[in-house]
Amino acid sequence: MASDATHSEDAYVRFVGVQKSYDGETLVVKNLNLDIARGEFLTMLGPSGSGKTTCLMMLAGFETATHGEIYLDGSPINNIAPYKRDIGMVFQNYALFPHMTVFENLAFPLKVRKIADAEIKQRVQKAMDMVELGAFGGRRPGQLSGGQQQRVAVARALVFEPKLILMDEPLGALDKQLREQMQYEIKHIHDNLGITVGYVTHDQSEALTMSNRIAVFNDGVIQQLASPEDLYERPENAFVAQFIGENNRLLGTVVEQNGDVCQVQVGDATVQALPVNIAGAGQATTLSLRPERVVINPQPGDYPNIFDANVKELIYLGDHMRTRVNVLGHDDFIIKVPNSSGHQHLRVGEAVQIGWLAEDCRALDAPAA
Repeated sequence: MASDATHSEDAYVRFVGVQKSYDGETLVVKNLNLDIARGEFLTMLGPSGSGKTTCLMMLAGFETATHGEIYLDGSPINNIAPYKRDIGMVFQNYALFPHMTVFENLAFPLKVRKIADAEIKQRVQKAMDMVELGAFGGRRPGQLSGGQQQRVAVARALVFEPKLILMDEPLGALDKQLREQMQYEIKHIHDNLGITVGYVTHDQSEALTMSNRIAVFNDGVIQQLASPEDLYERPENAFVAQFIGENNRLLGTVVEQNGDVCQVQVGDATVQALPVNIAGAGQATTLSLRPERVVINPQPGDYPNIFDANVKELIYLGDHMRTRVNVLGHDDFIIKVPNSSGHQHLRVGEAVQIGWLAEDCRALDAPAA
C-alpha cells in the first residue's frame, strides 16, 4: 500500500506512522506515512469516512494524532497550537465574517499577527487583485455571489503569505459551472505562487483536474499515491480503478499467466489481460477496462479480445455516445464511442462485436467477500 511510501528529501509536510482513533478502539486513520513536497498540490481523495478529512484536520491542528508524528518544514507540530502553525485554511462554508467588508475579512489575519497598517493595506489589495476582486473591498459577503465569496476565502488564506494552504471540500457548495471555473482559478493561483497545497475532496474529476499527486483513501489507508495520469491509466487495485473515472468490471478466474499476459476465464469465454495484482492460477480476479479503450466492430486480428455483444442503450453526450452493451454475461458494460466525422451509427438491439487490447485490461485483486 502507498501508506508505507518512502519519505522524500524535499518533503515540506511529513506524516510518520500517524494513527487516529476517536473511541480508543476503531482506527479512522491507520499507520499513515505520507510526504507532501514543497510547492506540491496534493489531493486527499476518497469516499465519506475514508480518513482524508481527519488527516487534513490533524495537519491543521484541529485534531490530535493518537499515535505517530506530523512534521512541518522539518519540525514536529503535534503539540503546536493551530494558530501558531502559520497555515492558511479554506473551508467549504467559507467561514467569512458576515459583518465585515471584504477588506476587513482579509485584514483580520494580518491584524492578529500585528502587521503594520500600511503593510496590511498593501497586502490586502494585492490579495484582492490576485483573485480578481480588487474593486470589491467595501462589500460585505452577503453582497457577493457564491464564487466571489469563495475567492475571498482563498484570498484570506493567502494574505498572510503562508507556505502551506489546506482546503477542505472548498468547492462543494458551488454549482457545476462555477465549481469547474474555480478549480482552474485555484490551480492557476497555485502555479503562480508556488505554495504547497493540501486539498480534500470526494470528487474524483476535481482531483484529476487540480493535483500534482493524489492520495486515494479508503478505510483509513492510502490505497494508491500517484499522479492523476497514473491513477487513471494504471490503477493498482480494484478500489482505485472503480473510484477514479468510469470503469468496466469483469469478474473472473485466472487460468494461467505467461509473462506480461494472463488468461482469465469470464463465464464461458477467455479474456487476455495484463497481470497487475493477481494471486495466481485458480484465483479470482477483477478485470478493469476503461470505456474509451473498447472498440466496436474491430478489424479481425487487430485485437486479442473480441466478443459478441448486443447494444442495450445509447446516450448522446456531445463529444461521444455512451453505449451500454450486454457482453460476457454483463448487462452494464459501457463503451464511449467518439462522435467523430463519418463514425458508424448504432441502434439499440443491434448485434455488434467489441474488442480491446490485453494491456488495456488490468487484472486486479478479487472483490472483497
